[in-house]
Amino acid sequence: MSVTIKEVKTNSDIKKFVKFQYDLYKGDKFWVPPMISDEEKILKPESNPAFDFCDVKLLMAYKNDKCVGRIIAIINHPYNEKNGAKYGRFSRLEFVDDKEVSKALLEEAIAWFKGKGMEYIHGPLGFTNLDNQGMLIEGFDYLPCVASVYHKAYYKEHLDELGFGKENDWVEFRLTIGENATKKASRGASLIMKRYGFKLIESKSKKDIRPYATTMFKILNQAFLELPYVVPLSDELIAQYVKKYIGILDHKYVKLVTKDDKLIGFFVGMPSLSEAMQKAKGKLLPFGIFPIMRAMKNPANIDMLLTGVLPEYQSSGVAVVLIAELQKSMLENGIDILETTGVFESNANVISNWKNYEHIQHKRRRCWVKEIR
Repeated sequence: MSVTIKEVKTNSDIKKFVKFQYDLYKGDKFWVPPMISDEEKILKPESNPAFDFCDVKLLMAYKNDKCVGRIIAIINHPYNEKNGAKYGRFSRLEFVDDKEVSKALLEEAIAWFKGKGMEYIHGPLGFTNLDNQGMLIEGFDYLPCVASVYHKAYYKEHLDELGFGKENDWVEFRLTIGENATKKASRGASLIMKRYGFKLIESKSKKDIRPYATTMFKILNQAFLELPYVVPLSDELIAQYVKKYIGILDHKYVKLVTKDDKLIGFFVGMPSLSEAMQKAKGKLLPFGIFPIMRAMKNPANIDMLLTGVLPEYQSSGVAVVLIAELQKSMLENGIDILETTGVFESNANVISNWKNYEHIQHKRRRCWVKEIR
């Protein structure tokens, strides 16, 4: 039976698009389901400001009248303008283990990209650099943090056979924070603060963090500007991210550093919600909120979500101050495990820091690329 590709056009189609992932990973003990409502909002122009600067096409694959795969094709125009290139990016690619299906999905996306004058396809990449990035190719027997990704192990073989190559890899680490390392980092942070006149924002609740929220994302724009796949977040996107995330953060694991009363760097950690999200099964109500609340109150480990330092201060040790303060708060609350986000494997400076801890490099995810002109 041949594969039929259909464009997603209605709200009902969007619900089917989102539901496919839940059907595909049902029973997989390492998959962490996102919130269904969040996924649906991301796919709608009225609730995702990225549609203002991206061309988007959502596609689903059917075989024997059953949904067997999905893909989003995205042209991020600011990214292409920044790089002087013509890239189409694919996102949220999921499919059953059938090479006719993966081929049909990607060929349909490529045909659309060619019609728009694109010369390359790469991904998985989301609407922005804070959206889903990369395909897991190593580390399938580890539970991912909520800021990471998880995929079926057979995906890599499908992409290889379809002629995609490696563009970039991210690696992820699990760190064990020891008391000796913490004391050493604390001494170094103290010296750095005295030398440069840095100060820490002392927060007693999330209300103390809110005034800095927008500035944090603007720092992120500057700090990440030269990294692959990054374009500055618009004011509309920043406002959306502030509304979505700041209210759920635990102030104990958010660290802010100032210089002359100006915010210059931040670190956002969050109690791990992976197991809680599995129990919630994609819904906060009626019962999903309870495991999430318990995980926030009594976390077993901390996930690194975001960190950013203004470029002019990146060589002055601000990151040392931030991580030292995070470690201190973790140990004070009986937590010694930190899950990092993905870092480009070429980023030797950051990776060398993680290797100073008892650690494992347990996950690898890939951005694939293929010429289509």
